[in-house]
Amino acid sequence: MAPAQELMPDLLPSLVIVGRPNVGKSTLFNRLTGTRRSIVTNEPGITRDRIYGKAEWRGRALEVVDTGGIVPDDKALIPQEILRQAHVAIKKAALLVLVVDSQAGLTPLDEELARLLRTTGKPFVIAVNKVDAVSQESNAGVFHRIGVPIFPIAAEHGTGVDDLLDAALAQVSVVASVEEEKQLDVIEVAIIGRPNVGKSTLLNRLVGEERSIVSPIPGTTMDNVDTEITRDGRDYRFVDTAGIRRKGKTTLVAEKLSVVMARRGLERCDVALLVVDGEQGVTQGDAQIASYAEESGRSVVIVINKWDLAVVAARDAASRDAATAKGKSKRAPGERYKPENFDSGRLMFDYEKMIRAKLKFLSYAPIVFLSAKSGERAERLYPLINQCWEARRRRIATPALNNWLKEEVDLQRGTTPKARPVRIYYITQAKIAPPTFLIFTNQKAPLHFSYQRFLENQLRAKYDFVGTPVRFIQRLRKRDKRSSGGDADRD
Repeated sequence: MAPAQELMPDLLPSLVIVGRPNVGKSTLFNRLTGTRRSIVTNEPGITRDRIYGKAEWRGRALEVVDTGGIVPDDKALIPQEILRQAHVAIKKAALLVLVVDSQAGLTPLDEELARLLRTTGKPFVIAVNKVDAVSQESNAGVFHRIGVPIFPIAAEHGTGVDDLLDAALAQVSVVASVEEEKQLDVIEVAIIGRPNVGKSTLLNRLVGEERSIVSPIPGTTMDNVDTEITRDGRDYRFVDTAGIRRKGKTTLVAEKLSVVMARRGLERCDVALLVVDGEQGVTQGDAQIASYAEESGRSVVIVINKWDLAVVAARDAASRDAATAKGKSKRAPGERYKPENFDSGRLMFDYEKMIRAKLKFLSYAPIVFLSAKSGERAERLYPLINQCWEARRRRIATPALNNWLKEEVDLQRGTTPKARPVRIYYITQAKIAPPTFLIFTNQKAPLHFSYQRFLENQLRAKYDFVGTPVRFIQRLRKRDKRSSGGDADRD
C-alpha cells in the first residue's frame, strides 16, 4: 500500500524488556503495566511479537515493551524473527532492562545478551528476577561482573520493582506526565480468525511495517499484538489476535490462554476484521468465530484473504473441467477453451453468495476480497473501517425515528405467527455502540424473530448502519382506558 500511514508519534520514552527465554519477562511486563496483557506460563518461547503497554509511576509515564526470549545463534524461523522484532524495539528504546534468573545464575547466554546490548549504545540495567526473599539477594551478586546497575526483583510479587522504576525515571531525561498525555479518540480494530489465515500479514500490510511475526507455522501469534497508527488524520489501534481454534484442538496451556486473550481483544474493539482463507472458503471454525463477534456486538468486516490464490486455483480447476468430456460437450464443435475468458467477477459474485448463505447472521457485514501479501485491494479496508465506526456511534433523534415509524413503515407487512397484530406505539434510541433501540408495543411477549428482522431491515434501509449490529429492547405499553383506541393508545 502507499506509505500514507505513519506510526503514531512516540509520546512516551520506551523501556524495553529483553532476556533469554523463560526468565520472567512477561511477568515483569504485566507487573509494570498493571495488566495481564502478556501470557505467562511455564512453557518457554510463548511471547514472540513485541507487546506494548504503559507504566505509571510517581505521576510519570513510560512505554513498556515486552519482547520474546532471545537466542542469538538459533537459526530456526521463529527464533530468528523474535530476534529481529527485539532489534526493532531496541532501536527505539530509551532504556533496556535485561531480565535474568537468579536461581540459574549467570549463564553464557546472559553474558552474550549483555554484550549485544552494550553494542547498541543504549543505557541498560539488569533485573535479577526470582529473588523471593532477602536471604536470596546474595544470588544477584554474580551479575555485578557485567558492570551495569543490578536490581534484585520478584516480578511475580512486585518486590524490588519500585527501585527499578525509580532508576528508569532517573535515566530517562524527558518523560511525559500522565496528565499531559494526549487523550485520543482511537478506533479500535481487532483482526480475528482461525490460525494461519493471514491475520499478521494483514496487520503488517495495514500499518506499513513488519509489526507481527509471519510464518507458515499455524499458531505463531500467541499474545494480542497492539499497534497504534495515524492515517489521514485518524488514529487507529490494531489488535492482532491469536488464531481462535476449537477447545479440543488446543493442547498447550499457552494455546488455551491465547484463545481467551483473543476473545478479550475482540471484546474491547470497535470493529472486527474477520479474516477468512479464500482458498479454503468459509469453514465451521470461521462461522463460530463470526458468532463470537456478533454476540459481542462488534461491528464486522468480512475479509476474504489470499483472493489472488483462490482465483488462480479456480482458473486451474476450470481448465481441468474444460478438458473433460463433459466440459467439451458444453462447447460448440471445434471450439477451444480459452483460460483468458475465465470470469473472476462471476467467481466473486458466487463466492459472496456462498458466504451470505453460511453467515446469514452477519448479513449486514461488508465483504472485501483482497491479498494481504501483495496488497491487492487492501486499500478498501480503511474506508470501510471508518464507515463501520461512524455507524456504530450514529445516534438518531427520537422525533425522526417516530416520524419514520409512522410515515414510512407498514407494520402490517411484518409477519408473526401470533393472531394478535403487533402495534408499536413509540421508539427511541437507548444507546450507541452498538445502536440499541427501545420500542413500546402492545405485547408482553418478546417480538418474534421474523418481526424483529423485518423491523431491522426497514431501519437499515432508512439509516446507514453498515457493518454494525442493531439491537432492540421491547417494553409493554398498556392501553389508556380513557382513550378510544387507534393511535390514542399512548400514555
